Amino acid sequence: MCRMARPRKPLLSTDRIVAAASALVDAEGLAAVSTRRLAAELGVSGPSLYNHFRTKDEILEAVADATSAQVDLSMFEADDDRDWRTALHDWALAYRSVLTRHPHIVPVLAQGPGRRPAGLRLADAVFGSMVAAGWPPPRRPGSAR
Repeated sequence: MCRMARPRKPLLSTDRIVAAASALVDAEGLAAVSTRRLAAELGVSGPSLYNHFRTKDEILEAVADATSAQVDLSMFEADDDRDWRTALHDWALAYRSVLTRHPHIVPVLAQGPGRRPAGLRLADAVFGSMVAAGWPPPRRPGSAR
């Protein structure tokens, strides 16, 4: 039996998997995403996805992170002269615009930023600007007041 040599350029990358999963979520919703279906869309075997992600949920988290990364945060940059109310309003419009383009990923995003890097950057930008404007930082449960 002859084995095929590995291709010089990998067939898969994390970005390629996330892009395909994002397209599938956008077109058909969360329920359409399975590792088998995603592998078929990418033209690879199902187990090859596990070299990049351990579970389908990890793939959906990566799709959620890629979606969060599309939200414009420029209104919170130091050189932007908008007051916090205007910045927060503009951010809400930018966030809504992204969610309108990708409505099926909202249930995953609604679980909070978790450990998603873009989600954490988004939360940090929003809360950081509010704290800079004089809002008190959130207290941890059980902390002294």
